[in-house]
Amino acid sequence: MVIKLGLPKGSLQKSTLELFRKAGYNFSVSERSYFPSIDDPDLEAMLIRAQEMARYVQDGVFDCGLTGHDWVIENNADVVEVADLVYAKCSMRPVRWVLAAPEGSNINSAKDLQGRKIATEVVNIARRYLEANGVQANVEFSWGATEAKVPVLADAIIEVTETGSSLRANKLKIVDIVLESTTRLIANKASWKNPAKREKIENIAMMLKGAIDAEGKVGIKFNVPRKGLEAVMKILPAMKNPTVNALHDPDWVAVEVVIDENVVRKIIPELKKLGGRDIIEYPLNKVIA
Repeated sequence: MVIKLGLPKGSLQKSTLELFRKAGYNFSVSERSYFPSIDDPDLEAMLIRAQEMARYVQDGVFDCGLTGHDWVIENNADVVEVADLVYAKCSMRPVRWVLAAPEGSNINSAKDLQGRKIATEVVNIARRYLEANGVQANVEFSWGATEAKVPVLADAIIEVTETGSSLRANKLKIVDIVLESTTRLIANKASWKNPAKREKIENIAMMLKGAIDAEGKVGIKFNVPRKGLEAVMKILPAMKNPTVNALHDPDWVAVEVVIDENVVRKIIPELKKLGGRDIIEYPLNKVIA
C-alpha cells in the first residue's frame, strides 16, 4: 500500500521539506522535477501549488496533502482536515488575509467598499466577506503583484501577509482581517475511510505535529547534589515533572528536562549556582505528547 502525498510547491516548499526532515521523512528534490524521492517506500510525493492542492485531494489524485486552510475554503473542497500545523513561509504562526487600502484613503472599514473594485487571489473568500458585511463591490482576480494594483487598478486589495512588511513598503494600511489561516494536513475522504491508509496518514500527522511542538525547545540534562534537588525543581519550567534518576553516588542525582530555548540562558547559570554539574543542552527534532 502506497500513500500518495501532495507537497506544496512555491513559498511553503522549503519550510515544508524542513518540517518533514525533522519529522523523520527525508525528501530529495531535483531542481527540475516535481516528483521528490523519499526514504519511505510507503510514500509517493508530488510537488504542486498549494492553491490547487485541496481540489486534487478531494478528487483522489492524492490520498493526503499539505495546504493552507484558506485554500480549502477558497476551493470549497470536501476533504478531511487531519491536523492543524502552525507554520508558514517565514514564521511559526498563522498567516492573515487582510483588507488593505492606500494610506490616506477614505476606506476605513468594509462598509466603505460599496461600489468599489477589489483585487485578490481569493475571489470566493472575498465575496463571502463582502456578503457577510452587506456590501456590494466588484471583486477582480489578481494574478500576482496585488499590492501594486492600488490605487490605479483597484481601490483596495485582499492580500495574504505574515508580518505586514510588504504592505507597509507599498504604503498600504490594513483595514480589516478577513481570515486567519494555518497549514493543514488534509486527506481524501475515501482514503480516510481505508483503515490502513488512515493509520499511515495519522502517523504522518503525529510526527509532523511532534516536529512543530519541538520548535523552540531544547533538552537539558545535568547532575546535582541530592540535597539541592528541591531548590532546582523550583526554577525548572518543565513541560511535566522532570526526570530524576539516582546515580552510583547516593549523594547525587541526574535530572533531565525539556524547556523553552529562550530561557536556557537564564536557567543554566542558576543551575550552576545551585550545584549543577555536567550540564548538557541538546536540540530536539520531535516532542510527542
